[in-house]
Amino acid sequence: MGRVVAAMFCMMLVAAGAARAAIPFHFGLYPAGALNGITDVPGVLVSHVTKVMGEATRTGATAILPNADPWVHKVSAAAVAFNGNGEMTGTHWIGESGYLEEPIVLTDTLDVGRADDGVVSWQLRKHPQMGRGDDVPLPVVAECDDAFLNDIQARAVTAGDVVRLLDAAHGGQFERGSVGAGTGMTSFSFKAGIGSASRVIPASLGGYTVGVLVNDNASGGGTRRLLTIDGVHVGARLANEYLPQLRKKIALRGRTAEGSIIIVVATNAPLDSRQLRALALRAGLGMGHTGLYSSVGSGDLFLAFSTGYVFQRTGNFNITAPRTPFVEDDDTLNALYEATVEATEGAIYDALFNAKTMTGRAATVYGLPVDRVMQMLRAAGAL
Repeated sequence: MGRVVAAMFCMMLVAAGAARAAIPFHFGLYPAGALNGITDVPGVLVSHVTKVMGEATRTGATAILPNADPWVHKVSAAAVAFNGNGEMTGTHWIGESGYLEEPIVLTDTLDVGRADDGVVSWQLRKHPQMGRGDDVPLPVVAECDDAFLNDIQARAVTAGDVVRLLDAAHGGQFERGSVGAGTGMTSFSFKAGIGSASRVIPASLGGYTVGVLVNDNASGGGTRRLLTIDGVHVGARLANEYLPQLRKKIALRGRTAEGSIIIVVATNAPLDSRQLRALALRAGLGMGHTGLYSSVGSGDLFLAFSTGYVFQRTGNFNITAPRTPFVEDDDTLNALYEATVEATEGAIYDALFNAKTMTGRAATVYGLPVDRVMQMLRAAGAL
């Protein structure tokens, strides 16, 4: 019981906007927003529920909302399966309609159904006419496999957890690293999880913000040597150090070995779904800067949305198209592309820099040795 209470307390603490450690360096062409996170995009809300219980439960869920009621204020959106060995539900309708009308929930692979149920319950409470005179919701739930550290068969995330998660969504600062959906996640054989970053393009190009949130569980197998931070190949120098310590003999094959990453891109630039698809694709370039290459077994799924191009629900089955003109200037679009690349790269670093050493179901996985990495960056002149 004490561990359950501790897990719930963690959720309440995160909902209140706990302090976090910023990445201790900056890179790229554009400045970060005030929070260096996806909530720098006005209106975007985030929350986590973290489940750490006993020796083997290391999981949770994370919510990202484009606004407090996306069913009424639908934002233009696009989804991309950069590599499709994973699941993000609801994306067929996003592709068909060109908008997002649901919260986005991230969780572990075997809790997708429970998270879906929680989103439906939350939506029905807010909009009782759903399915009885109005459309039905198609939840957007994305997963990564955390079975290395988590007893995923326990399916510890409940529908009730997700209802509370969505109720707790807030703007402002939020926790990163081993929290929420990122609790049991690993990357480059280091502890990873939730990371976020933002970039602001010049006022002469609209002054728009791009924010990215990742659930980083990529390359959980043997690709430590590929890890690159700000152009420095730190993974090669740490190839034989801080390696996971196995508690039991397990077969590292398939998705458990190769991992996944979910990337959510938000912007207040008025973009339509076609332009947002192009924006989402640029997240793959940010991945590449860190050494990730999207292996066969990786579920690398991206979703981009714009809070500046909104479809309004004006009644049951009635939707009004945006009246705001979308961006057509190539210089602005190119800046948004570059900002997406930088924010994605920064979000992956953020996950690694904030995640701490964790012991779970099958192993102890070490956090990134931040002091060592900073010494390497200084020695290479990267700072």
